[in-house]
Amino acid sequence: MKIKSKILKKKRQTLKKQITKKIPGTPKRPRLVVYRGLKNIIAQLNDDITNVTILTVDGRMVMRDSKGLEKKTKTEISREVGKYLAKKALEKNIEEIVFDRSGYKYHGRIKALADGVREGGLKF
Repeated sequence: MKIKSKILKKKRQTLKKQITKKIPGTPKRPRLVVYRGLKNIIAQLNDDITNVTILTVDGRMVMRDSKGLEKKTKTEISREVGKYLAKKALEKNIEEIVFDRSGYKYHGRIKALADGVREGGLKF
């Protein structure tokens, strides 16, 4: 079982490198990078030209800011992270992004985060 997980991790890392080469983020159109952990999801807006992280949002921060003490599923939290990220990005005058799913399948929590970003008003 450990060997299979190592192979899958290596495959995802290779995909991540290929995607990052193809879609660089710029100051006008930063790259939205997603990290999906077992309990949390993290989204960042990166400018690859100057190597700067413009904005970082994670699930714990969103739940703390929205006083969301009620029980939510990880998918619902991902959607809230997307909406919160879009709100903060619009405050910084960012309207368009490039979506980097970091080698994860566009399914489940990753799709929910992307839908939340779209609902929040960002275009990609």
